[in-house]
Amino acid sequence: MAIGVGRRQFISALGGAAVWPLLARAQQPALPVVGFVSGNAADAVTRELAAFRKGLNETGIIEAQNATVEYHWLEGHFDRAPAVMTDLVRRQVAVIVAPGNVPALAAKAATTSIPIVFGVDQDPVKLGFVDSLARPGGNATGMNFFAVEVVAKRLRLLHDLAPKAVRVAVLLNPTNASITAFTLREVQEVAPAMALQIQILKASTPGEIDAAFAAIAREHLDALFVAPDGFFYNSAVQFAALAARGNIPATYDTRRFVEAGGLMSYGTNFADMYHQVGTYTGQILKGAKPADLPVVQSTKFDFVLNLKAAKALGLEVPSGVLSIADEVIE
Repeated sequence: MAIGVGRRQFISALGGAAVWPLLARAQQPALPVVGFVSGNAADAVTRELAAFRKGLNETGIIEAQNATVEYHWLEGHFDRAPAVMTDLVRRQVAVIVAPGNVPALAAKAATTSIPIVFGVDQDPVKLGFVDSLARPGGNATGMNFFAVEVVAKRLRLLHDLAPKAVRVAVLLNPTNASITAFTLREVQEVAPAMALQIQILKASTPGEIDAAFAAIAREHLDALFVAPDGFFYNSAVQFAALAARGNIPATYDTRRFVEAGGLMSYGTNFADMYHQVGTYTGQILKGAKPADLPVVQSTKFDFVLNLKAAKALGLEVPSGVLSIADEVIE
């Protein structure tokens, strides 16, 4: 096709052939955008984020090369999730990534057309995300990890580590209604079989966490069971410091608490969940449909034990407990 005189003169004035790369770049389509929305703070999930990117890379998707990932960190302010999702839908991003119940539910409420890759700890069929695990059938798929179903195991491990602990505080976040209900039901069901007396405490702010530990001291409670929750996850350092100061054996659902100085954790390997979410995100960017990607269920669970914390608490770790730990921090 002939170049018009005006355009030819324009190119010549700018240096002729030197301008062609600029024109070519200007004509390239924009990279697809992935909207990644997490309830956590960025520095709370560095290991998991690396796993997400690894999953992307394994499908041939490289950030800034053939896709843009736009990260949104709610940092425990879950009320921001609907507005973030509304904006992503308005801008018609290619995929919404939602690791966590609150972001996932907000994404589901915001769109029925943009692909969603979720990580949820409850049955995604009951939550209305998919028609079935094997054939999701809609615009969403991802991973179903288990946070509440391991309550009995976590209580048993805590009892094995601190056999003299009878009165156990269970800390819940009342703003996380679904997790609170599930955890409460599970704890009340399994505690009597272990001869444990349960006292429910609630917290949804840093000050209320402080108040909960003050109540533990005031009521002379023996141990603490912390429910799964994104806000608690972001407060791992606070939990470890308060538990150490109050000489309270505590159990958590993820390794982040133990790395911060907590006694023990047992639960889903979240890096594995993020990796799966990354893999599915890449596959969708390459043309796969969420309706055809079966929901994956957790198969990796980690028991992480901090021997330094156990020693500081005056606990003798039974050899049987030590032998089943997936990771021991010394």
